[in-house]
Amino acid sequence: MKIMKPGLVFLAATGIASFGLMGCEHKKSEAPAVTATTSSVTSSVSACGVAPSGELTAERILGANSTRTESSLYEGPVWIKDALYFSDFVTSGAFPSRIQKLDANGVMTTVIDDSGSNGLAADVQGNLVAGTHKFKSLSRYTLTGERTNVIDQFEGNVFNSPNDLTIAKDGTIYFTDPAYQTAAAPGGQPKTRVYRVDTDGKTTVVDDTINNPNGIALSLDEKTLYVAGGDAQGVLRTYAIVDGVPQAGKDLVTGMFIPDGMALDCHGNIYATEHAAKHVRVFTPEGKQIATINVDANITNAAFGGEDGKTLFLTGAGAVWKIKLDVSGTPY
Repeated sequence: MKIMKPGLVFLAATGIASFGLMGCEHKKSEAPAVTATTSSVTSSVSACGVAPSGELTAERILGANSTRTESSLYEGPVWIKDALYFSDFVTSGAFPSRIQKLDANGVMTTVIDDSGSNGLAADVQGNLVAGTHKFKSLSRYTLTGERTNVIDQFEGNVFNSPNDLTIAKDGTIYFTDPAYQTAAAPGGQPKTRVYRVDTDGKTTVVDDTINNPNGIALSLDEKTLYVAGGDAQGVLRTYAIVDGVPQAGKDLVTGMFIPDGMALDCHGNIYATEHAAKHVRVFTPEGKQIATINVDANITNAAFGGEDGKTLFLTGAGAVWKIKLDVSGTPY
């Protein structure tokens, strides 16, 4: 892996993907399928399909089973073009991580050997924006392994272990910084927090009251930020965004058990993973549970993808699962 010269490089608005929707007015294209806009979402909600309900089970993709001999987690699934990319890291020591690619035929290959990454997002060029515990920063990777720093400090100190992230269409980045992989490198912050990074690099705290904030996502109209965290006393919290600034958070769902990453469908329903419970719970934007999707191991995160954007991919303990749904959703 080639590492580009270090330095603080902020992602301009033109270089960041919208938090787009897969599948609504979906067309095959050579460009990354992560650029749908909120207007296309709004205009096509009526054709969005039927959200899942009841108890469902996702199937394991056998070709994606871990090849490691140590305990590992898959994280940060993101659908780019015609494949799923995700982090694959060991759960001990310095948490060495690599980025895997799972193609449409279920074949897994390593695209970046030493990424140090956890959560992933994508920019409009199809590059990966990553929470990197190895560097205690947000990083951007080309798919050939070149890395640049996005942001690596707050108030003079490195972060704990940047975990999950979401990117608004204007280039604003929101990310969580729990303490799960703090031991990957020296230094850290006195608290676990949720952060906002403006397009000029200014970093502010969204919330410092959630123990180990984890999953994060934006609503389709980008007027609401969702954050899941709190470990065994977990919550799914919402933050109204007014003039680009998140307001005080409100708990949408309480009593969650180790909530992790999430994705949204084209109705705005939230697919929230619960790590040790080995399932996804699907909630309406009002917080009503409408479905449960079960897997057979600990689970970490979710993303929509596939040819029509209606396959939900789930990552977890050395495994990727999929389930075909009637709705499309966000690609990370």
